[in-house]
Amino acid sequence: MSDETPVVVERRGSVAILRIDRADRMNALSRATLLCFGRIGRELAGDGALRAIVVTATGDKAFCAGADLKERQGMDENAVRDQVKLYRSELGWLDRSPVPVVAALNGVTLGGGLELALLADLRVAAAHAVLGLPETTIGIIPGAGGTQRLPRVVGEARAKELILLGRRLSADEALAVGLVNRVTPVGVDLIEDTLAFIAPISQGAPIAQAAALRAIDLSFETNLEHGLELERVLYDECLRSEDRSEALRAFAEKRKPEFKGR
Repeated sequence: MSDETPVVVERRGSVAILRIDRADRMNALSRATLLCFGRIGRELAGDGALRAIVVTATGDKAFCAGADLKERQGMDENAVRDQVKLYRSELGWLDRSPVPVVAALNGVTLGGGLELALLADLRVAAAHAVLGLPETTIGIIPGAGGTQRLPRVVGEARAKELILLGRRLSADEALAVGLVNRVTPVGVDLIEDTLAFIAPISQGAPIAQAAALRAIDLSFETNLEHGLELERVLYDECLRSEDRSEALRAFAEKRKPEFKGR
C-alpha cells in the first residue's frame, strides 16, 4: 500500500478493477483515497474499450469500513464538512458512469463503505461480508448518499429500519432484501466469481447497456409519461446502432455477435 496510490487499477480485458489497497486501515476512505478515485475516474473517462468497472479492496477482512477515523481525529468540523464534499466530487462519477459499475464486497462494508457500494449498479458479496450504515449509533447520519440511495435499493421501510436501528446484515440477509445481487460461495474467488457473473455485460452491447442504465436511473427523477418517452428515444438510438445490425447478422449466421460500441 502506498499513500500516493491507495487505489490500484488492474485491467482484465474490457473490465477495469479498482482495488482499495489499505488493508491495514480496513480499506477506510482517507482523503488521499477519495482523491485517487477521482483521478482514476478522469483517466477512465472516454475509454472506448471499457465495458465494466469492478470496485473491490485488498484482503478478505474489509471492503471498506467507512471513513478513516484516525484521520478524522485531527479534523475540526469544517475540515470534516470539506471531506464529506469529496465523496460527491471524487466518487460521483461512479454513479454517473455510462458503463456498468459492480462492487465486489470482500468483507466488512460499513458506513461510507456501503455508501461507496451503493454507487454501483450491482453488488456481489463474499459469503462472510457484513453490511450496514451504523452512523446514527454514533450521533450522525449517513452523509455520502446513504439516506438517498439505500431506499431506492431496498425500499423506504427497510432503509429506515437499517439506518435507525444501525442494523448490520450478513451477506445472505443482504441478498434477501435486495441489497446485493449475488453472494459468492465459500471457497470461490470473489473477483473470478464477479467477472463470471458480469460476463454478459463485459461481452455485451455497450450502447444498449448505457441506454438501459440511463433510462432506469432517470426513472427516479421524472413521471411515468416522461420516462416512457425517454425510453422510446433511447430505444431508437439503439435501433440505429451498428451493434443492433451486428446482432441481427449474428442471429442469422448462428454465431455470437461481436459488439463494437458503435
